[in-house]
Amino acid sequence: MAYRLAHLSDLHVLALDGVGWKRFLNKRVSGLANIRGNRSHHHKPALVERLLRGLAQAKADHVVVTGDLTNLALESEFEAVRAMFDRHGLAGPHVTVIPGNHDAYTRGAHRSRRFESYFSEYAASDPAVTEAIDAQGTFPFLRRRGPLALFGLSTAVPRPLLVSSGVVGDAQRERLAPLRNLAQGATPVLLAHHPVVNVASRVKRTLRGLGDADALVADFASFDHAVALHGHLHARMWRKATTARGTLEVIGATSASLEHHDEARMAGMNLYDFDDAGRLTDAFALVVDGEDLVRREIPLVA
Repeated sequence: MAYRLAHLSDLHVLALDGVGWKRFLNKRVSGLANIRGNRSHHHKPALVERLLRGLAQAKADHVVVTGDLTNLALESEFEAVRAMFDRHGLAGPHVTVIPGNHDAYTRGAHRSRRFESYFSEYAASDPAVTEAIDAQGTFPFLRRRGPLALFGLSTAVPRPLLVSSGVVGDAQRERLAPLRNLAQGATPVLLAHHPVVNVASRVKRTLRGLGDADALVADFASFDHAVALHGHLHARMWRKATTARGTLEVIGATSASLEHHDEARMAGMNLYDFDDAGRLTDAFALVVDGEDLVRREIPLVA
């Protein structure tokens, strides 16, 4: 019997009611200028609401959200996203969420673990996993769902202006080893906001990429089939990478709030079907088209 994952990313929910001006005496001042000048005209929360309503149509067994729930990592934004989830009945056991760079937009948000304070139930290992190992820290976490082993990673770290790159870090990668052992017999699905395969441009890798992408892929080279899901680039894309033992399917979702003329970037959700052995058998998108959600293919890229 097929197992279906729904994949959304980059909600970029903006909620500024009640936020005092002193909260913008940091990197947020440039972020707010970008929102007012550009992002607010294209990222629309109504599109997120439409997709969350459409999850019933998607008939997914589990939902994953790969980060950037917020714009500026403000408490009011996290609260707004939680309210969205509650309205649409998205409960922790059935939904897995990881943070993106916008959810750790400032050092204060990252240091206070603001994402975790609002979404810990969506970013936690199964009880059987925590009983089997002495897990420290929130990330990485492991959830077994059907024929899949969902690995939740955080690549979110505060960066200077104009830089949105991420990193997994040695501490998370060290904690992956016992989790990988518990995933034997299942297909690993890596959930990371940043794509685990970087673009060729060194400048783009430095500014927007994942600093330890190659090391992370090597950590999963012992599996003959694995999947890595990401957001961050605001475009649907599907890349196939070769590992030491097999293949790695790297699939990105666009922003769930993005209104865009390019079909590969217009707001939507990705859907993935797996067979009983955990093999990916189909991948496609449901894209917002007026009041409807229409099926579209996920573009293959080099």
